[in-house]
Amino acid sequence: ERVMDNYADIAAKLQARLTELTERVGEIEDDLRQPLDDDLEEQAVELEDDEALEGIDAVLRAEARQVRLALVRIENGTYGTCSQCGEPIPRARLEARPIATRCIKCAA
Repeated sequence: ERVMDNYADIAAKLQARLTELTERVGEIEDDLRQPLDDDLEEQAVELEDDEALEGIDAVLRAEARQVRLALVRIENGTYGTCSQCGEPIPRARLEARPIATRCIKCAA
């Protein structure tokens, strides 16, 4: 039996999360492209907001990257194996944290 089949449900969740992240990144980038207001005080507020949005954008992009890597691991059969000790990662941990690459012992 292929590893991918064992994790089809998790793969589906990861794929849905990736779609959600991609949409949110797109919305943020649309916001960041808006022209600045003519009012200088308003501009200062907008620039602060943009900075906060860029921070959120970076966090979302980092998560999207981890989700993509998890999907690749499912695809190539390495998903669910601890990258540090090589032991299987318990399914409960993978369900709670589908992007986990290490077992709880190694992650601690």
